[in-house]
Amino acid sequence: MLCRTLLSLGFLAMLAIGGQARAADAPAEIKIGHLHASSGRFASISMPAYYGLKLWVDETNKAGGALVKPFNKKIPLKLISYDDQSNPGTATTLIDQLITQDKVDILVSDSGSVLTAVFVPIAREHQMLLFDMTGTGAAFFTKDNPYIALLADPVSTIWPKYIADFLKDDGAKSGIKKVALLYCTNDFTGTQATALRGFLKESGSPIEIVYDQGIPTETSNYSTLINNLANAQPDAVLALGYVGNDIAFLRDLQDSGQKFKFVFTIYSGLETDAVSKAVGAEGLTNIFTYITPAVIPYKADIGLGLEPFRELWHKTYPNEGIEFGYNSVAGYTSGLLVGQALATTDSMAQLDLRKAVFAQSGKLKTIDGAFELDATGAQTGEITPLGQLFPDGKGGMRATVVYPHDLANAQPVYNKP
Repeated sequence: MLCRTLLSLGFLAMLAIGGQARAADAPAEIKIGHLHASSGRFASISMPAYYGLKLWVDETNKAGGALVKPFNKKIPLKLISYDDQSNPGTATTLIDQLITQDKVDILVSDSGSVLTAVFVPIAREHQMLLFDMTGTGAAFFTKDNPYIALLADPVSTIWPKYIADFLKDDGAKSGIKKVALLYCTNDFTGTQATALRGFLKESGSPIEIVYDQGIPTETSNYSTLINNLANAQPDAVLALGYVGNDIAFLRDLQDSGQKFKFVFTIYSGLETDAVSKAVGAEGLTNIFTYITPAVIPYKADIGLGLEPFRELWHKTYPNEGIEFGYNSVAGYTSGLLVGQALATTDSMAQLDLRKAVFAQSGKLKTIDGAFELDATGAQTGEITPLGQLFPDGKGGMRATVVYPHDLANAQPVYNKP
């Protein structure tokens, strides 16, 4: 009996010593490397995402830091974020600096597919797990690359499914037969255009694509393009671009006097405040778009819900001029998932961090919806329904959901051509 007691005490002492050793070996801080764009064409999506991530870091540090399982303690976070100015060449140099000079523990991409495209090969080369905020291009996710996980956006190949299903179902019943497809040729919108084309051309589809044109992402004048697609007499126009593209397209559409029964743009729903300020309520009225977690209050298992997060955002950033929108939610969601990885990983090795992130798949809901990854690291949850925008009577816009039917809270309103 005495021997067993001594053995038990010895075992407990060894555990205590082991725990003390792990704590003693713990780093003074966990370094998170990131890039943001304070200027250029991607600033309007990058800065909200950066501020969302920064808010999570600051709030985590106020609570004593992030719990890091291998060291069994909370450790402060240090966010190292350089300004790439929306320039992929600048981003390339800065990513290398984060990895080789700053020696960050965690690598988080800038917002959007154009700038994420720079991160993917560099992270893979250095065998760093890329915590991919919102880079959704299908080409990023391959079976032979274990160094990427998409955190806060569904992969582009599944974004437009609800658009296509709506057009083939409700739209066709309402007289929509012909579609014009106008898209920017980057990884984000180019992938969506390919997916839409496939969905709309499925066997038995009542929809005909009568205009299909890819254009440079830098396009800022749509007048001629609108006249050209109008000649094809489409019932529905799908214009796929970034914030600047949406603004230019919707302004030129107003100026043209052309009316189409159904008009869809992406960022009218993702960054409604930014687009509304530039286009005005009239230019956004009846526009179909994606409805995001910045509007839909998903029940979250970790972190804040939508309204508490919105309140904290405006309290934290009252004068920065950064509009609250989907990318604010995406940045915060990315932080939450980094925190989950740190709290559950077996070690700080990059593939152990990957294992910890993938272990959350199908088990976790955040402010962004259900978190689900496929084997390549592509996000298959967090799907955005199709909705429509209307003036809210207070100088802003309100959103309704029209598809899928189980989420819909309103009927679609069509323009009169």
